[in-house]
Amino acid sequence: MTLPPQRPVRSDRTAAAILDAAAHVLAARSSASMADVAEAAGVGRATLYRYYESRESLLDALAERAVADAGARRADAGLDRVPVEEAIERIVRAIIAVGDNYAVLVHERIEADRAKAERTLGGPIRAVLARGIESGVLRDDLPLEILTEFFGGLLTTAITLVSERQIGLEDASAATAGIFLRGARAT
Repeated sequence: MTLPPQRPVRSDRTAAAILDAAAHVLAARSSASMADVAEAAGVGRATLYRYYESRESLLDALAERAVADAGARRADAGLDRVPVEEAIERIVRAIIAVGDNYAVLVHERIEADRAKAERTLGGPIRAVLARGIESGVLRDDLPLEILTEFFGGLLTTAITLVSERQIGLEDASAATAGIFLRGARAT
């Protein structure tokens, strides 16, 4: 049986360089143009447009990469093997470490693939928070969804502050986990 001819594979290095540059440039200045992204990536505009035909397709690729990177970091964190407080600290570090990729999503108000984001991030985060409520570590006077929203809001703020270089990654991670845990701990 003969296989159909395959399309040529684009250089993963070039695509990664473009996404890295786009994340950095757009996190620093959301009004940056595609020409600014191309220049930062060290490629011509024609090359940029061969990989990403529009700003929207570039932002979609950044969203996909941010969710995949955060999901991989979350998976590596071993959340089920550690106490709830440590799991929360690991989640915070995993998501904030994705840095500029997430900052662009926050600034541009881009929504990632909801099903994938739920599977890789939302569900596992809620599972940790639910475990905290069930074990008596986290307060039970607020519904899980409200605690999740508060947690997400703190993460969004921390990502923004890190991308604006107002606070470093480690300080932002420690402060975010600390603030959440102080407010969410059972009394």
